[in-house]
Amino acid sequence: MDGEGSAAGVGALLAAALRVYERSYGGEAQVAVCAPGRVNLIGEHTDYNQGLVLPMALPLVTVIVGSSTSGQSCSVETITDSADEPRRVDFDLPTESSPLTRGRPAWANYVKGVVQHYRAQPLPAFKAVIASSVPLGGGLSSSASLEVAVYTFLQQLCPDDGDKVAKAVACQQAEHTHAGVPCGIMDQFVSVLGKEGHALLIDCRSLEATPVPLADPALVILITNSNVRHSLTGSEYPSRRKQCENAAAILGKSSLRDATMQNLEDRMDSVTYQRAHHVIEEIARTAQAADALKRGAYAEFGRLMVESHNSLRDLYEVSCPELDVLVAAAMEVDGVFGSRMTGGGFGGCTVTLLQADATERTIKHIQEKYSGRPTFYITTPSEGARVLSGMKS
Repeated sequence: MDGEGSAAGVGALLAAALRVYERSYGGEAQVAVCAPGRVNLIGEHTDYNQGLVLPMALPLVTVIVGSSTSGQSCSVETITDSADEPRRVDFDLPTESSPLTRGRPAWANYVKGVVQHYRAQPLPAFKAVIASSVPLGGGLSSSASLEVAVYTFLQQLCPDDGDKVAKAVACQQAEHTHAGVPCGIMDQFVSVLGKEGHALLIDCRSLEATPVPLADPALVILITNSNVRHSLTGSEYPSRRKQCENAAAILGKSSLRDATMQNLEDRMDSVTYQRAHHVIEEIARTAQAADALKRGAYAEFGRLMVESHNSLRDLYEVSCPELDVLVAAAMEVDGVFGSRMTGGGFGGCTVTLLQADATERTIKHIQEKYSGRPTFYITTPSEGARVLSGMKS
């Protein structure tokens, strides 16, 4: 089990980042912030279809410490484990004639993208260190956690108007332009607006968010990382998005949010039909699930989770054998309400809703059934991005 998400875990990350900052740059950092990863309880591949999603912010976070500096040159170092070298990059602040562009290492593109899309000026140059407990490529949105942490850090150096939705949108734009991933708004939105003790029902068309209480002490949310790494920058994610856009166009709709199963009929090829079928039903499932959670109807919520997983496996075709085994194993344990893959797919994590007293036996059973080496996180809904106390200059 992993305890990095606790308050102690954030403190350890902060201490490590501050040590590296002092070693690399000398002196003390003026600012420290963090932003969480997320797990999506239900509503997968619906956000870029203007649908509904039900994520929660995690105790797993990206921490950034740093200070403003004179001149135009910025320096950023990461201490997060990654094969993506180098760990330190230097770049100049963007100008109209010389915007920041993508390059190597890939992790730095998330930083550059947020700097490029930051909503207030004049932004000072800065030096910073990044540390994260959000697993990379695990479907828990390490990328949005990094983007939102960078934006929150920049807000301390050059305050913007404080519009949280606009902040999430700017971070989403950064991922589109500099990471090359045409993601929806969910990940950045919940990293900014997450609320302790609550999941967040997000309408990805109106950008309205409704907190849904999720603080029952008899309930546990277990995340199981398959430790099969996924990458959304390959062809699969953009192709799914394109298939959905094609389906909406065939139906004469601006997005699949406006489509119904009655609309579908047989007016498209079988693959496009399957993709649209998943999205239309998943949006409806998410609304039902949020309602079930509000009523404390955990068995109903769990049934909808399993339906979501089966649809992602069979209709959207973004699961993989490892995720399927993890879900099946969890569902064999008494006290488990529901389980599903979470995130973009092709690896990463499952999320399981279960009775607190079933946690140990569920973990043990999954370990017995799964041939890989899973990592487990027992999590609770946590706060969104924030300044870490006592550090602001």
